[in-house]
Amino acid sequence: MAVVVLALQTVRDQIPGLDQIEPVVAGGDLLWIGVALLAEIVSMSLFARQQLSLLKGVGVRAGLGAALALTYTRSALAISMPAGTAVSAGYAYQRYRRWGAGRESATAVMIMSGVCSFVALALLYVAGFLLTLLAAPMSTWQDQPVLTVAVLAVSAATVALLVRHRIRARAPLTIDGPVDEEDLAYLATAPEVAAAPGGPEPALPSGLVRTQLRRLGQLLRDVVAVAESMPLRHRTAAMGYAALNWLFDLACLAAVAQAFHLPLDLLQLGTVYVAAQLVRQIPITPGGIGVIEATLLAALTTAGAEPAAAAATVLGYRLLSCWLVIPAGLTTWAFLRRADRHTPPAAAPAPVPAAAAAMPSAS
Repeated sequence: MAVVVLALQTVRDQIPGLDQIEPVVAGGDLLWIGVALLAEIVSMSLFARQQLSLLKGVGVRAGLGAALALTYTRSALAISMPAGTAVSAGYAYQRYRRWGAGRESATAVMIMSGVCSFVALALLYVAGFLLTLLAAPMSTWQDQPVLTVAVLAVSAATVALLVRHRIRARAPLTIDGPVDEEDLAYLATAPEVAAAPGGPEPALPSGLVRTQLRRLGQLLRDVVAVAESMPLRHRTAAMGYAALNWLFDLACLAAVAQAFHLPLDLLQLGTVYVAAQLVRQIPITPGGIGVIEATLLAALTTAGAEPAAAAATVLGYRLLSCWLVIPAGLTTWAFLRRADRHTPPAAAPAPVPAAAAAMPSAS
């Protein structure tokens, strides 16, 4: 509550009265409001498809309707509850397990979904800044020299990683020197030999903090192992759906701005949008309530929008992308609970043997 009050206090001079907002809202274009609503619905469905792609990558099949219900329920939990992001992730983990995912697979899908969303948002920011740089290179360099160098460095590193990944994916696996059966037997039993009674004691860290760090490291290694075993097409599809999810959410904001005749172009709106979403990643309040509204209002008015039109745009966008999601999510939560009563949990898929997992897939 203190953060919300502080955020609203910073923009108190930019908040117009209801008598100023009402004429703007009354003069809004309902057609563009409908476009905004449709864009937000598509955005939510793309997030559902993002999760489905990752689940398919670990051998779990789920219907689009169930994934959509989970998406709205997760969003409602994240928006309406304290520590909602953690509660939403825990609920998703339980749902993945019920659909048949193993512990490692469910954890990996949950973490990879969040990573895909964050990376896609960062890449969209980089892409938008590059477009600005190409449109006005000299002025962008003069205004933001440090940011320009950082974005160019990130872009170059990303391209280098993609090229390296493609080269490694096409290169055949080779082993230097002869390998006989005794070598393979030793490699297979090396962990057990090191931990055998009478052998050297492994140097394990002590203390609660180090124990938790060791568990976290093991968790990350498990996630990386699952991610590396996942077919590339599923990871690529998940990243693509994540990027489209952000773009359609941006389209919702742009359509609402068009409905209330906001005099800003798409590049300005994109900059405001990405800045607000980056602030939203810091879990200060549930769903960024109060903080996002203040950030959007301050950014829109700074970019040149009238306070009344900016306030109407913020209210319209947050209504469609946040506040209406809560009752929709409660409805889908009830739907999932009722479906659980009639459907037993699915069995987890059998683990793939290491030798079979290492073989190239026909697809």
